[in-house]
Amino acid sequence: MNEALIAVTIFVLVYAAIVTEKLDRAAVALLGGMAVILLLKGYTQELAFEAIDLNVLFLLTGMMVIANIMGETGVFQWMGAKAIQLGKGNPTRIMQILVLITAASSALLDNVTVVVLLAPVTLVAASSLGISPIPFLIAEVLASNIGGASTLIGDPPNILIASAADIDFLTFLINMGPYILVTLLFFLLGLPLLFRRQLGIARANLVKPTLVDASSFITDPALLRKSLVVLGLVLLGFLFHGVLEVESATIALAGAAVLILWAREPAHRVFQHVEWATLMFFVGLFVLVEALVHVGVIDAIATWLLATTQGSVPVTTIALLWGSAFLSGVVDNIPYTATVVPIILKLGESGMNIWPLWWALAIGADLGGNLTIIGASANVVVASFAERSGNKISFLTFLKYGAVTTFFSILLATVFLLLFYLR
Repeated sequence: MNEALIAVTIFVLVYAAIVTEKLDRAAVALLGGMAVILLLKGYTQELAFEAIDLNVLFLLTGMMVIANIMGETGVFQWMGAKAIQLGKGNPTRIMQILVLITAASSALLDNVTVVVLLAPVTLVAASSLGISPIPFLIAEVLASNIGGASTLIGDPPNILIASAADIDFLTFLINMGPYILVTLLFFLLGLPLLFRRQLGIARANLVKPTLVDASSFITDPALLRKSLVVLGLVLLGFLFHGVLEVESATIALAGAAVLILWAREPAHRVFQHVEWATLMFFVGLFVLVEALVHVGVIDAIATWLLATTQGSVPVTTIALLWGSAFLSGVVDNIPYTATVVPIILKLGESGMNIWPLWWALAIGADLGGNLTIIGASANVVVASFAERSGNKISFLTFLKYGAVTTFFSILLATVFLLLFYLR
């Protein structure tokens, strides 16, 4: 059988399994990666393992450790309770504050961790308001994907893009930050309209903010102070890693190690909470996508794309933006990004200016994840949490809000790219 056909067939089967969610995605990705090593001639284990981006894996590991230790302090639940108090019982204001907290936290920490930690207090807030928590949970998920898009560490696709394009933390923030701030502002202003029916019901059941004791959520103030100091130093390291000539993964791992020692946390217990399944999912994807490069599939796609767009950077950029937004809503944005990155690199080798393409991919993949309930990892995690609490979020319910949010955010991104990158 033709080797390109073998690689594509395995890749499609892995993608199908990921989309249907019938099988564990990490195991499927790893099996697909090992299958291409076994079945493709010349694609040795050495070649495959060289494709694994350790900077991505170790950056994620370090930030997961810091986020998990920080989560033990109850700080995220405290912020949620504070939102109820600051909102003074007004459901719209409470939702907007929770959205701001979620977006800001997701810019600094993994957005999956953020929504998991904020979800329990969201249930408390919704119960106090006498309404379903579903609108609040959906709004927080949408905000986590918006906020996570602003920084290199906010969303896994960003880490893949930054590593491949050699973009540092500060450069990523400067390019994505302004667009995300504007998008978040429009999202905040649109919340009363987007969830008008649910918020209208809540206004009839206003909660007394004094009933919520925020201070009770902080379980370990000393650990919180240590976590904030380490997180602050790590973020400073990210900002100046170009000057320091130290890679972001080294900074994240160093911060994680310092926090473990300073907090006197048993390392074996801390590492038990690292999302190893996510890391192994990345390993399988790296090996699988490199197989497509090895057999020439990526070259063929890049050649076709060049011919279709006639080498036009504006046409290619806008097509990539909207295509990424749609496809990332249909499939998880992590495997999608891992597949597109080598295509962009190949376009760059042909002489095309690919700088705008990186931002089109970042925006499309991150915010396209808001389209459906399976579009991003945070969506799936919150949907599972909601179902366990007896508040199932259906595919169509999420789509009703996600489609509107995604359409307007990508429309705004089109204007943004045209004004600042495609003039």
